[in-house]
Amino acid sequence: MANNNLVSVLWSGADVLRGKMDANEYKTYLLGLIFFKYLSDKYLLRVYDLLNDEIPESLEDAQAAYEDAMKSEDAEDLLQEIKETLHYTLDPDMTFTSIYKSVTENKFNREKLQAAFNRIQESDELFNGLFSDVDLYSTRLGTADQKQSDTIAEVIKVLANADLIHTKGDVLGDAYEYLIGQFASETGKKAGEFYTPHGPAQILCRVAISGQEEKKGLQVYDPCMGSASLMLSCRNYSAEPDFIKYYGQELMQSTYNLARMNMFLHDVLPENQHLRNADTLDSDWPTDEETEFDVVTMNPPYSAHWSAAEGFKQDERFMDYGGNLAPKSKADYAFLLHGFYHLKQTGTMAIVLPHGVLFRGASEGKIRRILLENGSIYAVVGLPANLFYNTGIPTCIIVLKKHREGRDVLFIDASKLFDKQKKQNVMTDEHIDRVLELYRGRKDVEKMAHVATFDEIKENDFNLNIPRYVDSSEKEPEIDLTALTETLSATNKGIKDGTEDLLRMMGQFTYKNVETKTQVEAFMKALGEV
Repeated sequence: MANNNLVSVLWSGADVLRGKMDANEYKTYLLGLIFFKYLSDKYLLRVYDLLNDEIPESLEDAQAAYEDAMKSEDAEDLLQEIKETLHYTLDPDMTFTSIYKSVTENKFNREKLQAAFNRIQESDELFNGLFSDVDLYSTRLGTADQKQSDTIAEVIKVLANADLIHTKGDVLGDAYEYLIGQFASETGKKAGEFYTPHGPAQILCRVAISGQEEKKGLQVYDPCMGSASLMLSCRNYSAEPDFIKYYGQELMQSTYNLARMNMFLHDVLPENQHLRNADTLDSDWPTDEETEFDVVTMNPPYSAHWSAAEGFKQDERFMDYGGNLAPKSKADYAFLLHGFYHLKQTGTMAIVLPHGVLFRGASEGKIRRILLENGSIYAVVGLPANLFYNTGIPTCIIVLKKHREGRDVLFIDASKLFDKQKKQNVMTDEHIDRVLELYRGRKDVEKMAHVATFDEIKENDFNLNIPRYVDSSEKEPEIDLTALTETLSATNKGIKDGTEDLLRMMGQFTYKNVETKTQVEAFMKALGEV
């Protein structure tokens, strides 16, 4: 759970930028500057530890010690040691602490901050282009140079109040995740590019990691990783979280950078990060060394367009499905088959997709049939509508395994497990636990779950639409015709008596003119005929 004080300080940085640009833009500035502070503070802590073998009382103490050390004859050795462990170096005047001091003394200039960004990015391939989206010279920050500098300086002032020195464990990473979620809420539909809401994310991860919680060196893959939140959620359920290896791919450059920052903020070691900025469907990846993974989680763009070119029929990812490809207008099965291809024989894959994948025909129906005949589809979980920021439609989680015994499929209808909130429906921890209970129990539960045999699915022509297997409808109450007749008779008598009383009262009216009398008498005649 995120530390509320830390979140409050970090989130207040958004107030400086809100109004100048939309949330999708200012999230880049705020999250980028938070990450720079994290790298800078971590750098100074490492320096102080190397020099004094202890944690400093304050960043100012660490800064002073660093400035003194850089004047000594051992400066080069110190830098070499830091570079080997952190993979980057900063000059004393490039640290966040130094830049904040220049802000308080009204001496701030963006060139120094940009130089710090450049130094980090050029230090190691890990950081290539990491701050490329943080445009310190954008007119969005202000119409003139001074206003632009002032805006950045104000954000730096706010973030300086965040104490990262005494922040333990995943607290900062959790705070960062919380901020990403807040930005998703403000951003609306664009949030689908980078964020999977808490409920579906936890279900995906817990289902995919189920039975593998004790495995050391777990390999997790997400070919549509967004901000890497899905993959990182697996840390919460692993007995060996520090040894998880992450493999992720993301098309959007800004989101890819966000994922890399998120990894570092969760203290994932560089050697355990294998992230790539590319189009997942366009060309396969990974293709060397590790190509199959224990856990595959995916929340791809729904019904996206792709080329569906003939050449893909020879692609190893798609070639075992009778020459059938996902249609050009709906890449859902292309994403599913890509992820499934990279799943280990002993692993589990969980993917979120629109309900159409459960029943659409043509090439999708043929792919679905082959997957079912192979026993690859293990479970289908129907989720509530309006959970995601980029669509209000209901979605489902499809769970896949390779070479398992049996071809039965567990169906879970979780469509009613949610709390209605202002903007979105939300699945609470109680709802998530209930879904996992049904998943692990793998048995029939009235109105909630059903284990369908292969023959049953075959009889349904391989249609996986959940209502065919789980009847969650509420039975209409029986109507008591005798009671209804009595009620209707009493209502009619009441209407008749009331009308007669009204006509008697109106019969006593007096009129100022003939026209009004004529109109009222016509109304009384019509009322008496009802």
